[in-house]
Amino acid sequence: MLGITEHLRCLLTDRIMYMDGAMGTMIQELELTEPDFRGEQFKDHPCPVSGNNDLLSITQPHLIKEIHTKFLDAGADFISTNSFNSTSIAMGDYQMEHIIAELNLSSARVAVEAAEEATRATGERKYVIGVLGPTNKTLSLSPSVENPAYRNITFDEMVEAYREQAEALLDGGVHILMVETIFDTLNAKAGLFAIDKLLGSEKYNARDVPVFVSGTVVDLSGRTLSGQTVEAMVTSLTHFKPLCMGLNCALGAMEMRQFIRELGEFCDTFVSCYPNAGLPNAFGGYDDDPEMMAEVLKEWADSGLVNILGGCCGTTPEHIRKIREASFSATPRKPHSKLSGFKMTLSGLEPMLAFEESNFINIGERCNVAGSTIFKKRIMNDDFSAALEIAKKQIEEGAQVLDLNFDDGMIDGPQAMAHFVRLITSEPDISKIPLCIDSSDFQVILAGLKCTQGKCIVNSISLKEGTADFLEKAQLVKRFGAAVVVMAFDEQGQADTFERKIQICKRSYDLLVDQAGYNPCDIIFDPNVLTIGTGLSEHALYGKDFIRTVEWIKTNLPGALVSGGVSNVSFAFRGNKVIREAIHSVFLYYATKVGLDMGIVHAGNLPLLKDIDPVLRELCDDLIWARNSEETTEKVLAYAEKVKGKGAKKVESSDDDWFRKSLEQRLQDAIVDGIDKYIVKDVEECRVTSGLSPLGIIEGPLLSAMGVVGDLFGSGKMFLPQVIKSARVMKKAVGHLNPFIEASKVQGQKDKGTIVLATVKGDVHDIGKNIVGVVLGCNNYKVIDLGVMCPLEKILGTAVKENADIIGVSGLITPSLREMVNIAQEMTKRGMTTPLLIGGATTSRKHTAVKIWPAYPDLCIYVPDASRAVNVASSLMNKDAKYLKGIRTTYEKIQGDHSKTLQRKEIASIDECREKRFVCTSPTPPPPNKPGVHVISEYDLEAVIPLIDWKPFFDVWQLRGRYPNRSYPKIFNDKTVGEQAQKLFDEAQEMLDHLVRTLKGRAVFGVFPARSHGDDVIVTGDDGVERTCYMLRQQVKSGKDEVYVGTADFISPTGDDNMGMFACSVFGSVTMATEFERNDDVYNGLMVKSLADRLVEAMAEHLHLEVRRDIWGYNAAESLSADEMHSIKYQGTRPAPGYPSLPDHGLKDVLWEIMNVDKSIGCKLTDSYAMEPPPSVCGLYIAHPDSYYFNLGPVGRDQVVNYANRQGVSQIAAEEALDTVLGYEPDQQ
Repeated sequence: MLGITEHLRCLLTDRIMYMDGAMGTMIQELELTEPDFRGEQFKDHPCPVSGNNDLLSITQPHLIKEIHTKFLDAGADFISTNSFNSTSIAMGDYQMEHIIAELNLSSARVAVEAAEEATRATGERKYVIGVLGPTNKTLSLSPSVENPAYRNITFDEMVEAYREQAEALLDGGVHILMVETIFDTLNAKAGLFAIDKLLGSEKYNARDVPVFVSGTVVDLSGRTLSGQTVEAMVTSLTHFKPLCMGLNCALGAMEMRQFIRELGEFCDTFVSCYPNAGLPNAFGGYDDDPEMMAEVLKEWADSGLVNILGGCCGTTPEHIRKIREASFSATPRKPHSKLSGFKMTLSGLEPMLAFEESNFINIGERCNVAGSTIFKKRIMNDDFSAALEIAKKQIEEGAQVLDLNFDDGMIDGPQAMAHFVRLITSEPDISKIPLCIDSSDFQVILAGLKCTQGKCIVNSISLKEGTADFLEKAQLVKRFGAAVVVMAFDEQGQADTFERKIQICKRSYDLLVDQAGYNPCDIIFDPNVLTIGTGLSEHALYGKDFIRTVEWIKTNLPGALVSGGVSNVSFAFRGNKVIREAIHSVFLYYATKVGLDMGIVHAGNLPLLKDIDPVLRELCDDLIWARNSEETTEKVLAYAEKVKGKGAKKVESSDDDWFRKSLEQRLQDAIVDGIDKYIVKDVEECRVTSGLSPLGIIEGPLLSAMGVVGDLFGSGKMFLPQVIKSARVMKKAVGHLNPFIEASKVQGQKDKGTIVLATVKGDVHDIGKNIVGVVLGCNNYKVIDLGVMCPLEKILGTAVKENADIIGVSGLITPSLREMVNIAQEMTKRGMTTPLLIGGATTSRKHTAVKIWPAYPDLCIYVPDASRAVNVASSLMNKDAKYLKGIRTTYEKIQGDHSKTLQRKEIASIDECREKRFVCTSPTPPPPNKPGVHVISEYDLEAVIPLIDWKPFFDVWQLRGRYPNRSYPKIFNDKTVGEQAQKLFDEAQEMLDHLVRTLKGRAVFGVFPARSHGDDVIVTGDDGVERTCYMLRQQVKSGKDEVYVGTADFISPTGDDNMGMFACSVFGSVTMATEFERNDDVYNGLMVKSLADRLVEAMAEHLHLEVRRDIWGYNAAESLSADEMHSIKYQGTRPAPGYPSLPDHGLKDVLWEIMNVDKSIGCKLTDSYAMEPPPSVCGLYIAHPDSYYFNLGPVGRDQVVNYANRQGVSQIAAEEALDTVLGYEPDQQ
């Protein structure tokens, strides 16, 4: 028999479930008096109790049971105990701390009794949720304005209060525990800490008790009262693995949607939401009636956002009844989380998400009494406010995590740690990033954990005291939800050789994963950075062994991360900054190349590799790699004498030295080396003397310097903190020039208009949108680019907030077309009149006219490319009536033509089409030489360059030659665009050379047993499981010898055939392009994206060639040129989901399951089937010599209904997936 957890998991997967509504609202309607609340038991209580609703579970249990019954009768699956305030903390207001056990027992028993009666009456199991409210105190905020570090309650007191309440609720028979209305995540951590401890106790460890978690945002900022974003809150609490996470209270359903969507993207649990019945009105009531609220929540359910719905303040049984009636048939959300695509997740007030291809994570070291004498002095002098300034400076210099250490014999470590962390909480600029709680005293670590609401890092634990101590500390750290640094120590001491390091790390990893239940991504190994260059031969291998260990861990301990205290490596040369800083930079370069993820390092003191004297650089290499160690050490010491007292970085000794250089060199050195001392003076000199316009200075010498920064960063020779310093100098330079740019604008100081641009939800492609943004910006429009994956709430909300004149939306994949229709419909619903521009590779004037324009008539306009954007925007800003009338006339004609086309195109019945299917006459291809799944984790990108198809590259940049010079390389001969195309091509070659050395290509592919079954293909994966690829067939009549082809026709039905699949991606381009764009280098950002797209397409071509020749081997002797391959002269086809013959992107799910794509190569699917990273391609391999590419064309209703039935989905869902090929107008929904 299934336990409660598994039973609920099945139910929540099958249908939407429902919570009850507001107990408080129902109690208020009873208009009870003070004597009603007191009852007999409390008639002599010393203080008023009116308003203590929880007390009614003791004094008026029949009334509480009646309320529960009303909600159950309305269709609630869950009812919540009347125990929201039943903690000793909250009950202190009524002097009733002594009755906590009785209160919660009574509330639980009343609810259980009502639920059991409803279960017997309906035959449908009802559940009781034991509610643990947020209390009326907060662990993260001070109640005293004068003393931000003061708290009126401790973490331990909060834990005990929650433990007392939870134990009584469990004893009363509740089925579920829920920590709800979380306004402070640290309070919730205390509640979950108490529950975890309680359920692990001997009394309850055999009991199956699911746990729900529900937070609340205080306003439309989407943050909790303690300042966390929804995403950060989820990141902080997922360690507990609740069955369900959600939001409640605070806002009405209309306002809550965007935040429940954001929560759902970050958690892999089921999702609940029970919002208020609107926002409170002037009289304290709520205005959303049951029908209104049900309509809003139905849309949520239909959009797959939730698994559980209910109501909070202002909601009644009738609300729950209407919500259930409206949404019961909807398909519940399928748990998923984009966090699985990250190698590490941490949080402060905001989440910190590290991608696999993310650069080195810098842990700021200066808030460490052992690492900073200034910080130590301020702590010793009790000057914590001044110490906070050091923390702020660390973040400004690029620290992504802040290390805190107070280990000193003269400092009270636990008290100092707690005090400083509480002060940090009051500083959003600091508390936005995660903390690293660092101490060799575990009590100090606990003091820090008890004050940290975010997900932090604990540094550190080890096996020094044995396995039992190690596991005890590890489990306690895990209970707080922190990641943990594991030092390479064991009972024998510190690991100082490669063999000892890997042995201890492997043992620790196995204990943490197998016994403590750790997520490997929360394990960070520090394999001991030990000092080299001491002159002792036994120390010579310390640097090399550390780097070897990093590489071994990344290969053999999946998911684990590696950190190191970089400054230790150079300790033998203390007092000599030149040597130490050079060793740090070179050591970090090699360690990060093999996988070092993070480290404690002073970012401001890292010289660029190019700035290190070549002689010293060679000495550092020899020292780190233990080449002639004794001789090398002597050489380093001799070199050290020459440079004693200097710094490793290029630092000019005086103003005169700086100004002796050329102006161009000064500008480049300032930006590349992050020196802002002279930048304003130099930029002003350039403006006055160079003859360049202010914009010309930015586009010329300044962006050229930023290009150098990008190259160094992309090649691993410059680190993110240094890039941030360079960007700061660039920003300062641009800030000086901006007033001159504004003053010189042709149109005066006012912009022509404000335009909001966005790539729609589910889509990650933005090249075209970015080009449009640049063109509009150059034409004096204020452009607000919201980026990719933008939900409609964000797009429309920003447009309203910024008073936008125009909104532009873009998308590449066909599901984006549906989202554009949703946006248009919502704009009409909201009564908006802002023009909506439609663009992107998947869009067309026809689709806009037929599908989107009717949802937002007269104001929805298709823009084919950037060259048209300015004219369209100008016409709209000028309210050109003639232009708008022309659009209406054109679109109405397109609609009419489309309707006539559908009528003219005679569609045969699907039965007739199947009878006249295409029949292959050639022999079935041979079986593959190498069947099954193959993974290439590092694709040779240089090898694919000859297969690049350059025409789409020039199309992206909107360089199109006239016949006969349309194709590459003939485009270079075109009189109009040839010269510019050649220049662009030459610059692309330079960038391409850089990209193939920097980006990572990965591919997964395979050939599998397959057989056709009707219109579908059944494929057997390596796991022996058969999976169906659902496909379609042509239906448009074309003549008397009609043949209606479907992709399945090219696969034999007899079981002796095969079909291939592939997915390939280029990683790193998004990060690189973002850096370019962040530094105002839009040109190179677009160059990176457009070239990455070409590389991944060439990878697909190259991979297909290898499959034909070797893996499948059905055409081993093939010797086609690149042009011939682009012209599809090869045998077989490579159709992709979303393209003419396979219009349903949902086919990607099957590919991902069979090849385990996300885990094999890290390529993810969004909810709308866009692939991440954006430079990704997937598809099928069909080998039959009779196969060919075809266009499916319009399909009939009978085929769509049959297609939906085969998949077990609704007709509406199938029509949405096949929107672009429907040969009929679907019924209006």
